[in-house]
Amino acid sequence: MAGTVRTYIPFMASAKPFVVVSDVHLGGVPPEVEREFRGFLRWVGDSASGLLINGDLFDVWLATRHFVVRHHVRVLAAIADLVDAGLPVYFVGGNHDALELGGAALREDLGVVVLDEPARLTLGRWRALVVHGDGVESGAPVYPAYRKRHPVLRSRAFRWAAQRMAHVDRIYDRIAAWSDTKDFVARHRRGEGTGPQHASAPLERWARGAIAAERDVDVVIAGHSHRPALVEVEPARWYVNSGDWVYHMSYALLPADRGTPTLGSWTSGQRARSDVRAPASP
Repeated sequence: MAGTVRTYIPFMASAKPFVVVSDVHLGGVPPEVEREFRGFLRWVGDSASGLLINGDLFDVWLATRHFVVRHHVRVLAAIADLVDAGLPVYFVGGNHDALELGGAALREDLGVVVLDEPARLTLGRWRALVVHGDGVESGAPVYPAYRKRHPVLRSRAFRWAAQRMAHVDRIYDRIAAWSDTKDFVARHRRGEGTGPQHASAPLERWARGAIAAERDVDVVIAGHSHRPALVEVEPARWYVNSGDWVYHMSYALLPADRGTPTLGSWTSGQRARSDVRAPASP
């Protein structure tokens, strides 16, 4: 498999499940979603053995060497509380918040483990291969190289200039104007699905290829498509997509006993039923 793959040291086993969430798009969704997500983080602190945030937590992520976007402060504080309580928290950058403009707020200030993609790590008793999903191209062969986009934004020269020469507010406004999250929210209000749903089939195809090729992987975890998915590709080997919070307010649970993963939905400030139905395999 092309690309750098790192192995992270597992944490102590726990009877509590490991929680996976992605595509919350804070800053691009209504304020009530942010409030509900903070309630969800409090629930994670009580009910989980760890948390993986698999990309697009923020609709726009800017963190210079000294400052972060002010309306992300309460969520960052809630994440810091989890870390301070001893809960392992991992973060994979999405296509909206891949840390292109620098800063080390998550890693150095909060103590979050920031992962390169594709990442191998052990989540309890699960050997996981984790990607956000935007590096899987539509129409590509099964299990191609995983290639993230936006090479200019990820260049050292651009990040250096952005932090020292450009006005951060202008950068934020420009990137926010490019975001398609407002369209996702409008589609949700019309009762339609959200997100880049065209990515759903290629992501599952890629995950199936990864399961076949990587025999030491128990679960392939992705986000990006905004469609929850739970597919047993081989006996006791799974593809899991945690969905989104624009439409589903969903998350995934990896049980401590290596049983069947589940998908949950969050409504009205309480943990809801595990009733987010995975779409049929394309």
